[in-house]
Amino acid sequence: MPENSWKLAPGLHHVGAYQVSAKPFCSGNIECKVHVGPMQVSFPGVTSWLYVINRAGDDCKVGYSKNGVLNTNYFVVPASSSNGGPSYSPLMPVKVSEIWISGSSVVDIVAGITYISATQTKTNLGTSWSGSTGVG
Repeated sequence: MPENSWKLAPGLHHVGAYQVSAKPFCSGNIECKVHVGPMQVSFPGVTSWLYVINRAGDDCKVGYSKNGVLNTNYFVVPASSSNGGPSYSPLMPVKVSEIWISGSSVVDIVAGITYISATQTKTNLGTSWSGSTGVG
């Protein structure tokens, strides 16, 4: 074991990073329709959990990579209700450093951020999951 192993930064499998309270992250009024194609929302660290809130009349596709949203590896947060109330994703306990959204014109994101660096999710395709089968 290295001499200074106690100085190592927490990584994706560091249980304590998920047990403590997360730093709050909120981003509101994201306008996906202004962009052509999916829009990336980056987090300042790895998430512990997140919600996606759709406040517009169009469905919102949400994936963990651009490839996921462009293909079939995404989930949908439905359009806001007929009485004008927003639609919510379930609470998602996921560790990601970015998500990709498309379709809706008004989206809010609320997340809890760990003290784990966003670079911990880096793959050969960037700082997100691949969008391959089963992974959005």
